[in-house]
Amino acid sequence: MNILVDADACPVKGIIEKIAKEYALSVYMFTDTSHELYSEYSKVITVSKAPDAVDFALMNHATKGDIIVTQDYGVAAMALGKGAYAIHQSGLCYTNDNIDRMLFERHLAKEGRRRKGHAFHGKGPKKRTSEDDVRFEDSFRNLILTIMKGR
Repeated sequence: MNILVDADACPVKGIIEKIAKEYALSVYMFTDTSHELYSEYSKVITVSKAPDAVDFALMNHATKGDIIVTQDYGVAAMALGKGAYAIHQSGLCYTNDNIDRMLFERHLAKEGRRRKGHAFHGKGPKKRTSEDDVRFEDSFRNLILTIMKGR
């Protein structure tokens, strides 16, 4: 099991590395050339700034049983399709039971914006709190332990 991170806008990289070290798991951080990322623990993979380049590189490296950390529902769906696990930076685990609904809601929101004739996205996400970090850490650790027990 490896941990692959869509790292461009990921606020939990430090938490991921801390927990990965505890379980001696390899971490791969994927980013594009518009971001500088250095790590003493993770392998950083930098790809071109082309649209979806990080997503495609990450999915090309993903294998069954890996954990993918992403806030992108499309990447999560592809991960699940490969037999990998996927978790959002909020701590929500993507599953085959919830991904279709999430993709559909994303589609509806995009259609609503398109019909209005502009690219309004709303206020954006609320400010991240320490409670958000705790929730992610708990969910991430529980996911790892669940996978390890199932082996």
